[in-house]
Amino acid sequence: MLSHENVVGKLALVPDFSDASAWIPLLLIPLAVQWWATWYPGAEPGGGGYIAQRMLSAKNEKHAVGATLLFNAAHYALRPWPWILVALCSLVVFPTLDSIQTAFPHMDASVIGHDLGYSAMLSFLPAGVLGLVIASLIAAYMSTISTQLNWGSSYVVHDFYHRFVNKNASEKQLVLIGRLSTVTLMVLSGLLALTLQNALQAFDILLQIGAGTGLIFILRWFWSRINAYSEISAMIVSFLVALYFAYFHEYLGFAPIAAHLKLITGVGITTAAWIAITYLTPRENDATLKGFYDLAHPGGPGWKSVGGEDALVNWQVPLGIAAMITGCITVYSALFSTGYWIYGKILPAAILTLISIVGVLILLRLWKGLN
Repeated sequence: MLSHENVVGKLALVPDFSDASAWIPLLLIPLAVQWWATWYPGAEPGGGGYIAQRMLSAKNEKHAVGATLLFNAAHYALRPWPWILVALCSLVVFPTLDSIQTAFPHMDASVIGHDLGYSAMLSFLPAGVLGLVIASLIAAYMSTISTQLNWGSSYVVHDFYHRFVNKNASEKQLVLIGRLSTVTLMVLSGLLALTLQNALQAFDILLQIGAGTGLIFILRWFWSRINAYSEISAMIVSFLVALYFAYFHEYLGFAPIAAHLKLITGVGITTAAWIAITYLTPRENDATLKGFYDLAHPGGPGWKSVGGEDALVNWQVPLGIAAMITGCITVYSALFSTGYWIYGKILPAAILTLISIVGVLILLRLWKGLN
């Protein structure tokens, strides 16, 4: 398969640097901007709802960190390769979109697209395995949908309705509002899905909605001045910018621009907005800040006004940053080494494997210092 003419040109693990339209959005933007500036479910900079749910279900803090590290290694280093191998196989079996249409003549031509390659490959599985895969996909879909609906409904009920609309609401009323909001969210999401053409479009919109909010979730651990208004304004502005690019940009007569340029623009506008709002609104009261400091121990110069000298003496963030960088190098070395072993490129595979092993040893030492 690796020597097939349809596959040979697709085996590079890094994009072609002579093609700016490829390496800038695929490598530069994710490494330079996206990781810190964009909120994305399951990979929130500075932690977030998805990460918190996983960590809070652990036995203790040590188990929570270990489980998160295991997830990142499995998710980024191991899980991509079964998908990649199937994708490479699909280039041989279905080299063009016309070949998919020929293999499935009864399929509407309007739904034929490159993202259909994986689904088309499933048709080669034997009946029992195919049923297992379909069941797993349905389970994953239902898990995601139920999480999003329950999570969104909890915001509507507890953070909006119970707090601002009816503070004396009974449990029965809260349950009713929860059910109504769940149905409403499902209907709205279904209507939004009808306007999308493919999965990539949904991914781009989701990244655009979170553009500029990621920096807040990181800086709140370094700067006590960030408040609720900072986060709310960032979410509102980023959503409006995403809405503009998705539905109004071309209608107003502007030429379409690349997705990565939309992302950078959204990050710039959102960041300027929430920083301005932060300085225009009052900081959180001292009791709230002290309570958060005692619970989370953020520390550092940005929290000295809250924690005093203790915020500097017991600050572990620099060590945590070193662990983060080491962890990233380790995980990505494992990711690329796996690919090189599969491709039969022994020397780079061995070098990256050695880097991964050394990274694990360093990470274990750093982890002991954090505990």
